[in-house]
Amino acid sequence: MIQVMKHLLLTAILALVTASYAGSPALTPDGFAIPQPGRTFVFPRDHGSHPELRTEWWYVTGHLDAANGRRFGFQATFFRQSSPDKRQLFLAHTALLDVSSGRFLSEERLNREGWDAGASTNTLDVHNGNWSLRQEDTIKLAATVRAEALITLAMKPRKPLVVFGEDGVSRKGSSPAAASHYLTWPRLDCQGTVRLGDQDVAVTGQAWMDHEFSSSQLDDGQVGWDWASLQLNDGREIMVYRMRRRDGTSDPAGTTLSWVQADGKVQQLDHNQFSWQPTRTWTSPKTKAAYPIGAKIITQGQVFELRPMNNAQELDGAISGLPYWEGACDVLDGQGRVIGRAFLELAGYAGDLARHLGRH
Repeated sequence: MIQVMKHLLLTAILALVTASYAGSPALTPDGFAIPQPGRTFVFPRDHGSHPELRTEWWYVTGHLDAANGRRFGFQATFFRQSSPDKRQLFLAHTALLDVSSGRFLSEERLNREGWDAGASTNTLDVHNGNWSLRQEDTIKLAATVRAEALITLAMKPRKPLVVFGEDGVSRKGSSPAAASHYLTWPRLDCQGTVRLGDQDVAVTGQAWMDHEFSSSQLDDGQVGWDWASLQLNDGREIMVYRMRRRDGTSDPAGTTLSWVQADGKVQQLDHNQFSWQPTRTWTSPKTKAAYPIGAKIITQGQVFELRPMNNAQELDGAISGLPYWEGACDVLDGQGRVIGRAFLELAGYAGDLARHLGRH
């Protein structure tokens, strides 16, 4: 009888354990790892690549100023994606906005892993052709934009690294698989050069750097996201995103706003503690996508309006087939005063993100 009781107890325990793992699976059906709560990040290793997860990106955006008042916005993004047979593909984007002239340049690349593209699994060291992002004494970025511009920057974190989300996991939907590990340097001091044609312009400024890795960014019914990073003049930052459903509404399970205080502490707000209100739309003459490029974010009694420095800041997805809008903005308060700078990303208004990023 005692042995029978032990067997029944053991069976019950195993059933509970199995049920708990079923609610938080470790792998997708095609064998990619799913971000798990409680992960201990180890650096510099976790600044590097995680090929056991399907999709990963290292993303740098920023605002640069020359001594004569000339201003630039820039983006450099390095994507890695694993195919089901675990081959690695590397997509990359660069963009540069010359604010005074309104000139916007962008370029896209796609290469297989090899001599022309790759990412270290031990540290931050990713490249695609002659574009590179590496951590040495500082974080070094070197990237051309077509044959018309060259960005070379040394970037130094002003604040500690931030891990967004809860218990190391950033939720993108209600499914356990719709999640990422989301690491960010919210404010990097930049120094370097922007070359346009045969002219070198010495610049300083500030950047934002995200590193995300996941196996399913989109949940069922979601088609894309609106995301913004705000760097306020008072030393605080805001990261905010809303995952969009097919009908244009926000998915509450994948909508959040996080404050990064001046001392680096993070406060995360739920979807019902802020609002995202589109204010105007721009339609791309090339892709015909209609992007809500103006927005007001209202939270804790404060208004933050994003005003693009140029309407036409679309990356047209000529190679990937995934156009999106990625734009340099000013941040205005409720009285219309400029109180910071921002970048706004609008994804899923053209192309099929789900096909590329996977679902649970």
